[in-house]
Amino acid sequence: MIDTKQKDQNINRELLRFTTAGSVDDGKSTLIGRLLYDSKSIFQDQLNVIEASSQKKGLEHIDLSLLTDGLKDEREQGITIDVAYRYFSTPKRKFIIADSPGHIQYTRNMVTGASTANLALILVDARKGVIEQTKRHSFIASLLQIPHLIVCINKMDLVDYSEEVYNNVVEEYTAFASKMAIKDIRFVPISALHGDNVVEKGENMPWYQGRTLLNNLETIHISSDNNLIDMRFPVQTVIRPHSDEFHDFRGYAGRVASGTLRVGDKVAILPSGFESVVKSIHTHDGDLNEAFPPMSVAVTLEDDIDVSRGNMIVKVNNQPTETQDIDVMMCWFNNKPAMPRAKYYLRHTSNEVMAMIKEVVYKIDVDTLQRDEEDKELKMNDIARVRLRTTKPLFIDEYRDNRITGSIILIDETTNETVAAGMIN
Repeated sequence: MIDTKQKDQNINRELLRFTTAGSVDDGKSTLIGRLLYDSKSIFQDQLNVIEASSQKKGLEHIDLSLLTDGLKDEREQGITIDVAYRYFSTPKRKFIIADSPGHIQYTRNMVTGASTANLALILVDARKGVIEQTKRHSFIASLLQIPHLIVCINKMDLVDYSEEVYNNVVEEYTAFASKMAIKDIRFVPISALHGDNVVEKGENMPWYQGRTLLNNLETIHISSDNNLIDMRFPVQTVIRPHSDEFHDFRGYAGRVASGTLRVGDKVAILPSGFESVVKSIHTHDGDLNEAFPPMSVAVTLEDDIDVSRGNMIVKVNNQPTETQDIDVMMCWFNNKPAMPRAKYYLRHTSNEVMAMIKEVVYKIDVDTLQRDEEDKELKMNDIARVRLRTTKPLFIDEYRDNRITGSIILIDETTNETVAAGMIN
């Protein structure tokens, strides 16, 4: 019989989302495989499959990269094409990994994988040092305001576990990172193939006195990463049970994007501007006195106000910006270039409006971080500063203050494809 207390502890453990990025053949998939293998997070049938696949390829060791390379093309080429999501847990924390592709043509996939991450793992080949792809992925991590970065200097076994090589890479990366707004950077020398400093210390690098990668992942402080000041509650749906027991119940359900929402708080409903007081906060597990991100709750109000999907509940004295003109840093996802003044669906929290690309202000060369104000054509994987105009006002915050209310996506109105993602300036 499962111990109820232990089950509750498993449910309540903090969740860390992290993304991995690096150039092709830097060993991302092997590193994730090593994390899963050494932390005992692999089922025996999975292990049997990759052991058989490794033998079939004529390898003497288990190819741990096969744990994440799920697509047939990836297994054949030994590369990652799509974003592969994996879940594992330790007694201290739960983890969701987004293994992002290394090729330049899959920049959009990294943006997708990193958009919800608390932390980014940047892999660097110890033999090659900081290369263009390292800079590209680090810039995207900075652009997406990922609060924590761990630079894993991999393949230390191929440079004889040299402390000098490690120090040179740290110095080179630190010089480059000084140009970007990244709050917390840590460095770990590892060998994903042999497991040094991934889960266990190993004996090959006694000169490194820092934490292992897993120890960093388990202990890094993320609870203060959420914005707990600006209360934003986008309404996803209205709950009306129409039953005798809950005949007059009207709840507004959604996920708390930021801030804290308490019973008795005086709130405003946007866009109407009507004010009311929070009467109760309901969850699947019972009623609460307060809610905070990323909790999903249903809220009732003291007054009978017309509230619907796409509306936002905020504090009376702390409200977002209302505007139809939006300035965003945008990554273009689609094979087809952006059409000048074409209309797209714009999705912002639970709200959807029509929008038009008014102007491409400049594009960014991700390798040099230089601005190009001449080339105005947005092609796949391009990152640019863009001005949009919407048909209805939106209630927005800057992305650096709020990653939920500060982000948008554009959707093609004919194909329903997501063509771009943007961070509001």
